[in-house]
Parts: sequence; structure tokens; C-alpha cells
Amino acid sequence: MNSIDKLKAARNGLLKLHRELINSERAVYEHAAGPIPSAGAFLQLLAHDPWFEWLQPFTRLIAGIDDALFDKKQPITEERAESLKGEIRTLLEADPKDGGFGTTYA
Repeated sequence: MNSIDKLKAARNGLLKLHRELINSERAVYEHAAGPIPSAGAFLQLLAHDPWFEWLQPFTRLIAGIDDALFDKKQPITEERAESLKGEIRTLLEADPKDGGFGTTYA
């Protein structure tokens, strides 16, 4: 399995984890603040509410991986795949003292 294939596999795992984190955090939010009235309202909260801010680096990384993997004009290189895999490791191994994802799920 080459670096690009490994990145694709990691991306799929990240998507599942991201979905679970969002669902879990939504439940915690609704317990604290009450029901979210619609999918659109939830999307706005995900994008702009400080409660969900710690998820944004995770979301941006997935978007960046998708951009790299599915860019038909400039196919991804092994080197770029390795770099993105490093970004995944950095995010998931984040120091709790740095805030964000590492703080919430340390």
C-alpha cells in the first residue's frame, strides 16, 4: 500500500471519527442549551459557535485532504500524501495545553 492509498484509508477513518465527534458534541450541546431547531441551525452552530470551535481544525484538515485527493488538474504526489498524513498525526496527537482538539479529547 503506497502513501496515497494509506491517506485514502486514513481519510475514511477521519470521516467516521468526525461524524461521531459531531454527533456526540451535538448531544452534549443540546443537553446544555436545549434542542437545535433544524439542520441549518446546526450547520450555523458548527461553523460559528465557540462551543464547536475546537472541531474546526479537524474539519479543515478533512477538506484539505479531499482537495488534494480529488484535484483532477493536479494529482496528489506521494510527498503530499506523506505531508497530509503528518498533519493527521499532529492533529490527533495534539497537546492538551495547546487547546482545541487535544484539550477536548485528551
